[in-house]
Amino acid sequence: MDHTADDIPISEARANITDVIASVRLLRRCVFLLRRDKPQAAIVPIELGEVIRQVGGPDVAATILAGHVKPDA
Repeated sequence: MDHTADDIPISEARANITDVIASVRLLRRCVFLLRRDKPQAAIVPIELGEVIRQVGGPDVAATILAGHVKPDA
């Protein structure tokens, strides 16, 4: 398993879930899970997950963060 990749197929993540979790926890990475090369979900460090929960869930967090992202030029 490539520990530097942020995007991995779901099947690979399933086969290496312990390593994926260790990468997220120890290296503080977000890992995006892909199906047919399209992002389906993400595994994030626990601190980020807790913040998302505290602000009211992923929809609220996305709205808050959207206001801090520069639009593409």
